[in-house]
Amino acid sequence: MLDYPRIDNCFRALAEPVRRAIVERLASGPANVSALAEPFDLTLAAVVQHVQVLEQCGLVVSEKIGRSRVCRVDPRGLDLVTTWIDQRRSMVERQLDRLGALLAEDDANPPKISNSKKRKKT
Repeated sequence: MLDYPRIDNCFRALAEPVRRAIVERLASGPANVSALAEPFDLTLAAVVQHVQVLEQCGLVVSEKIGRSRVCRVDPRGLDLVTTWIDQRRSMVERQLDRLGALLAEDDANPPKISNSKKRKKT
């Protein structure tokens, strides 16, 4: 069974463009907070807060290595969101398949139109 509160938290976290950008950057490999902050006009403290939100919902993990905090994507957090999306996609695809089958059946058996209209004598 899906953990809907965690899924809700993931979607809330990903609704923020800065956090999406952080996840996208981390998808290419681990990075420290300073590197994550470079493209943004934000303080390091603000970037750390964004990382903490991503950690709380399970999308990112970080660890202290020396004096630096290194972050990486946690695939388990992404799996949770992917599973939810895949289940919805599967339901919609089944409905579209049924609709396609019905439409194909209609195309194979078009309604018969009668041209035998009686003319009135004038």
